[in-house]
Amino acid sequence: MGNEEPKRPVVIGVTGGSGSGKTTVSRAVFNQLAGHSLMILQQDSYYNNQDEMTMEERRAVNYDHPLAFDTDLLAEHLEKLRRYEAIEKPVYDYEQFTRSSETIHQEPRDVIILEGILILDDKRLRDLMDIKVFVDTDDDIRIIRRIERDVKERGRTLDSVIQQYLATVKPMYHQFVEPTKRYADIIVPEGGANQVAIDLLTTKIRSILIANGNDQIFNNQDTTI
Repeated sequence: MGNEEPKRPVVIGVTGGSGSGKTTVSRAVFNQLAGHSLMILQQDSYYNNQDEMTMEERRAVNYDHPLAFDTDLLAEHLEKLRRYEAIEKPVYDYEQFTRSSETIHQEPRDVIILEGILILDDKRLRDLMDIKVFVDTDDDIRIIRRIERDVKERGRTLDSVIQQYLATVKPMYHQFVEPTKRYADIIVPEGGANQVAIDLLTTKIRSILIANGNDQIFNNQDTTI
């Protein structure tokens, strides 16, 4: 008994370009595992704190570059969650282009879905994942989805979204995001519409949960997005 490995959370990394459907895939897996103890952790929460910069400087930042993220803090928090330690998750203010003064207290869970465009770019993060998923979607579909999201949910103008996409989002995708596909265990074409891939992924997660000793079912209040 004394030599048994302690149980630990299962970490699933879900990545892909902006608008690829990675959030849809993450939530679909989340919903299929409802009843287990699980959470979704977004890389977007870990954009750098830019309080010392002017608004003009903040707007000029390339938010699709690996250096835009506080990966040190994300890796630290992920390691804590894997040790079943709680974290204070940062909150990013998209209208002010910097980190909010608020944080969200996050208790550890048995399944951690880590979602973001560049989570496979850093070896520290990759090494903490049990399953790495790349959601592969055509550029045209992704730009349409990004326009809909940023205009409706993030207060951006159509012109600013298109300008940012052409200047940084698309070139950064091909330079930094798409190359991380080689690290993926699973490539999911068509995003959230690929029900077969989602079912297979969910089945695999359940098998790892059982192997890790996390095979009991939890109440729905233990699920967190």
